[in-house]
Amino acid sequence: MKIIKNLVLTGALCLLGGVTVNAQSKTVVKDKIWSAAKANRWYSQHRWLAGANFIPSTAINQLEMWQADTFDPKTIDRELGYAEGIGFNTVRVFLHSVAYAEDPKGFKSRVNEFLAIAAKHHIQPLFVFFDDCWNNDPKPGKQPEPKIGVHNSGWMQDPGVPALKDPKEMERLHHYVKDILTTFGHDKRILLWDLFNEPGNSGKREASLPLLQNVFAWAHEVRPDQPVSAGLWDWTFEKLNAYQALNSDVITYHNYDEVDAHRRVVQLLKTHGKPVICTEYMARPRNSTFATVLPMLKAEHVGAINWGFVMGKTNTIYAWDTPMPNGDEPKLWFHDIFRKDGTPYKTDEVELIKKLTSEK
Repeated sequence: MKIIKNLVLTGALCLLGGVTVNAQSKTVVKDKIWSAAKANRWYSQHRWLAGANFIPSTAINQLEMWQADTFDPKTIDRELGYAEGIGFNTVRVFLHSVAYAEDPKGFKSRVNEFLAIAAKHHIQPLFVFFDDCWNNDPKPGKQPEPKIGVHNSGWMQDPGVPALKDPKEMERLHHYVKDILTTFGHDKRILLWDLFNEPGNSGKREASLPLLQNVFAWAHEVRPDQPVSAGLWDWTFEKLNAYQALNSDVITYHNYDEVDAHRRVVQLLKTHGKPVICTEYMARPRNSTFATVLPMLKAEHVGAINWGFVMGKTNTIYAWDTPMPNGDEPKLWFHDIFRKDGTPYKTDEVELIKKLTSEK
């Protein structure tokens, strides 16, 4: 969701062959992580994975997407239709523990409805549990209006900073993750579980390690049929990176660099011997574009999930750190592919995506 830092991978990212440490007991737990052979068998059962990070254009954040009053299946259906139309077969979608806490049964019902809509469009989503990006104090109820010209002005961390100061919070989060994974852990409509988006972001660094360790332990406790992972994104976070890579069934990562630098990261990550999926890329002013990066990912057989889909309340047509207070449309969109009516921002990009997703 933010910029990947350095392009030097450390030796700390070596895999240890299917052994993990339980974050609560600190004892070694074997056979909870998929072997490279199992991960590659799973990957071989899928066409090349291509898609986008998805939130409906009518939602400013995950809470507005999932709360009962603002859940918008009509828009979701229409916009996933745009995705199907260009050959996308997956979308990455953020859940939120606050929406679950307010209405567990209803939340799960809405997740199920989302999955039904996605399946109608031949799309297998991957779901994200926790997130260290942007605003740190999520609240239920009516969400803020977008700040004019500001990228992701209303996006909410999960669980956020105040919540983690409460010693009782870990047990609530444990219940949430266990309930969702138990409910949907055998659901063939789901591609993958992305346990933690950009742990350590927003200045947290290793303060996020306990929750990262716990969410992997909770996932391994349930052991869903789908793979679990947490994407690498900042190569200076050695302890976090090591834990993420060691405990992931498949390797996921973020990269917003130009194609040659991005390719070097792919080549290094492939040394793990497991499938590699890019769960964030594409920032046009940084020359991370569909024209430059997507063909490389296809050639490398790396899953390709860009940030941004339909321009909307998240304001991700604007750059991370370059607000436009007048609200004018930037000459070059930062993210996003479509306008709300389904018109492509750039027709040549959409034609390229269609071409690459239709090829075997």
